[in-house]
Amino acid sequence: MDQAEQLRKIIKAGTADLNRPRARVITVTSGKGGVGKSNTAINLAVQFQKQGKRVIILDADFGLANIEIMFGAVPKYNLSDVIYHGKTIREIITPGPLDVGFISGGSGIAGLSNLSRDTLTYIVQKLSELDSIADIIIIDTGAGVSDAVMEFLVASGEILLVATPEPTSITDAYSLLKVLNRHHRFSSETTEIKMLSNKVKSEREGEMLFEKLNSVISRYLTIPVTYLGSVPEDNQLVKAVMQQQPVSLKEPQAKSATAYEAIAVKLLGEGGKGTNGKGMKSFLARFMNNGR
Repeated sequence: MDQAEQLRKIIKAGTADLNRPRARVITVTSGKGGVGKSNTAINLAVQFQKQGKRVIILDADFGLANIEIMFGAVPKYNLSDVIYHGKTIREIITPGPLDVGFISGGSGIAGLSNLSRDTLTYIVQKLSELDSIADIIIIDTGAGVSDAVMEFLVASGEILLVATPEPTSITDAYSLLKVLNRHHRFSSETTEIKMLSNKVKSEREGEMLFEKLNSVISRYLTIPVTYLGSVPEDNQLVKAVMQQQPVSLKEPQAKSATAYEAIAVKLLGEGGKGTNGKGMKSFLARFMNNGR
């Protein structure tokens, strides 16, 4: 029995309780670094929390500790400690601002597909506990089109793509979508992709950025992308980052903070399709099935 079949049996075994709450999983990504991807993940998490949602960020940006740096907190444990050292999911959640929790993936996530059946069963059960801990799970991927990033995107029911008006950001965002569109396991029917224009000078510039990217997407790719909104350039956001605080908490009236609030409210109003509402267990089923 291969790993994919093992996981399908594990998932099926855990679906008896259909009334059990399932978290909404949102994956935040970008075609290149430096566009504000992790900042977006953190500030949306804070805004969701302000709306009464329980939020956990899973930092899957291997090799870069962006979330913990921006939170000003160093995690004591990461996902590898659950797999290899018997820690519980709750033990590896590091509390951040406004009680937003975050989990450092470490090398644990990258090695999921190589686990034995018993270990696989164990970690799926443990990660599935996040459904009872959080209403929304935000996965902060690495930037670019690496295999690790693609694995997360293909497994996601809801993707938030962050881009800026810089020409390289636009071309790299298109490159990411092109690679995703060609992935043999990607399905536009079960995946919703939303674009956020970041660091814009005006709302119109944000709209034009989306229109420019979408005109190329609609011509060459079979992948629908919707426009979520924009976040303006803001010196107060820059200062908040330097002080390792989310601008949504440090300066809640700042232009960027109110933009993040509007986007969070819009996301909550829209809900999600695809695998959303099916929780981490459904996400893991797709993640582990990649390439099989």
